[in-house]
Amino acid sequence: MKLYVCWGTFQIKGARPHPCRIALEALEAAGHTPEVVKVYGVAQLPDITKGRREVKRLTGTSWVPLLVTDDGDLVQESHQIARWAAEHPSDAVAA
Repeated sequence: MKLYVCWGTFQIKGARPHPCRIALEALEAAGHTPEVVKVYGVAQLPDITKGRREVKRLTGTSWVPLLVTDDGDLVQESHQIARWAAEHPSDAVAA
């Protein structure tokens, strides 16, 4: 599984919760260890990075976070990724 994120999964003090961090923490809480792919750039600008172009190829938009599951399913937006993680715990957590 891959989790495409912007620059990272850090939280900026005093800022709203970072969507990429929300997605990663939800996946980890469900026992998943996704490959984190940093796409860099800014979604509202032209897709100048390889990572942003890949996200756009997969979804039609440049926005992250984006989860690509081991089954090839695509899940966009942090809260949708968190919901998916809660509904699909890893075998280690489910056991």
